[in-house]
Amino acid sequence: MTNNMALIHYRIVPVRPEAHLYAVTCSIQRPAPPGQQLWLPAWIPGSYMIRDFARNIVSLTARCEGKPVKVRKLDKQTWRCEPCSGELQIDYEVYAWDLSVRSAHLDTTHGYFNGSSVFVAVTGQEQQACSIEMVRPTGESYQHWRVATTLARQTAALYEFGLYRADNYEELIDHPVELGNFTLHTFDVAGIPHAIAITGRQHADTDRLGRDVKILCETHRRLFGELPPMERYLFQLTVVDNGFGGLEHRSSTSLIASRKSLPATGMTAGSDDYNNLLGLFSHEYFHTWHVKQIKPQEFIPYQLHHEVHTEQLWAFEGITSYYDDLALVRSGMISVEKYLEILAKNITRVLREPGRLKQTLPESSFDAWSKYYKQDENSPNAIVSYYLKGSLFALGLDLLMRRETSQQASLDDVMRRLWIDHGKTQRGVATDSIARIAEQLAGTTVKEYFHQYLYTTEDLPLQALLSYVGVDLLLRPATSDDDNGGKEADKKDYPAVALGGRFSADPAGVRVNVVYDHSALQRAGVAAGDCIVAIDHYRVSKESLRTVITPFRPGDTVTLHLFRRDELMVIPMLLEAPNADTCYLKCQPDSHAKRAAWLHRVA
Repeated sequence: MTNNMALIHYRIVPVRPEAHLYAVTCSIQRPAPPGQQLWLPAWIPGSYMIRDFARNIVSLTARCEGKPVKVRKLDKQTWRCEPCSGELQIDYEVYAWDLSVRSAHLDTTHGYFNGSSVFVAVTGQEQQACSIEMVRPTGESYQHWRVATTLARQTAALYEFGLYRADNYEELIDHPVELGNFTLHTFDVAGIPHAIAITGRQHADTDRLGRDVKILCETHRRLFGELPPMERYLFQLTVVDNGFGGLEHRSSTSLIASRKSLPATGMTAGSDDYNNLLGLFSHEYFHTWHVKQIKPQEFIPYQLHHEVHTEQLWAFEGITSYYDDLALVRSGMISVEKYLEILAKNITRVLREPGRLKQTLPESSFDAWSKYYKQDENSPNAIVSYYLKGSLFALGLDLLMRRETSQQASLDDVMRRLWIDHGKTQRGVATDSIARIAEQLAGTTVKEYFHQYLYTTEDLPLQALLSYVGVDLLLRPATSDDDNGGKEADKKDYPAVALGGRFSADPAGVRVNVVYDHSALQRAGVAAGDCIVAIDHYRVSKESLRTVITPFRPGDTVTLHLFRRDELMVIPMLLEAPNADTCYLKCQPDSHAKRAAWLHRVA
């Protein structure tokens, strides 16, 4: 039944979980007299790729006062109903089989959806209040299902099916919904209720997870000085065998992670997998301020019919990626040594990709839609990650500001200014806003840093800036294909030669996934997708590859036998010395004070 307070009412039912189908009804009290148009978003904020959610609508019909109304589809995501007098009712089914944080999923174990995937927008009435009736699926096995969302409750009890509400369409689609038998852990931050709803089979120490996440949340809250306006906050965590990702919302976040990343009962020191999970929680919670409240001016308001380009993703995702791990060490989740190891691995990942020398951070941000989110085998040679290099740019900016002001100003102060001037006022951040704030706080050297390292492809001066806080940045060759940096290595383990690619196991030998620019592989004419079966007449596998090339030296020529598609090829390859592109960081003696101010100072 349509709610009297809302002009638009939605009803959603997991009508056939076994077929992954939601049945949705949208009732419009006052349809447009010339004929009502409807549309569904093409993308979801926070994930910069056209998703075409309308492709999952299986069928759509309309009725007015109980009588059928003709519906014409205008484009891939827009419909127009013929004129009618009286309440217009739209009925449609949505196929939901995308187990991710971006879309919708439904089976007999649980349901999940983002509003952008399941709720059509009413053209011209996007600012109208909405009511949402969530209906339990029929059947005995669903009697204990609950609802986890931060949508405002109208008559529904907390975590129960019933009637919810939203002030407008943008709010409606910014509160994802989890349905099922989830595990719930609750805590407060600054008097605001927080909860973690965990879906999926697991036997983790959820009490420890809750305690650690609470500390991280409080660390971010202290940085900004307060929480954004919210009645409560929700982490929705889906546990799977293999997966990792998150998507931020105004008072919640959806996460997906591997089961092995959860803390085991009795675990003392945190594992690398658990640290990564905590970093994910930290990243998405930081977005509660930085992206959901502090926004690029291009995103106010969101235009969900088409791509919206901005040069600022480096600032919003990169700065967030800097603070997600920084919060781990500031909150005591990890040691200074572990933080420096994580940081060195991030530096290594950037140094190993030739694309950093071809694409600036603003270009990477602008082209996220067509390049970062649509990567192929040549992407490492052509693009740079605005997440990774953006986080290193933020690191450099933070250290530069500390050096130029003798620790009196830092990136922390920039974030607080952004919150006050842009987050609390909902005034969009212009392309030069962050640079101007940083320059006001720390002087013209900061302006030069932006000009030289943001708008060019020159490598960041991290060695000099880290030295200010008593940290040496050192480089060495990789000792194996699985060497991601972060730690010192014995020189006797340094390889004499390198092939210059990324590989994976293949039943026939070694599959080439990426060929780096100007590498031995590329000069020889090896291509991504090739399967190497022998080197110098020795059979190779992923495990034996390093051993097979160990006896050779730069300047030696070896013979490759490989398959390209179904053709056997024999190729000579001139071997080259490896690059010193693997980073590790070491603390200088007698430098604790400056380092402590960087890693522990939150006013």
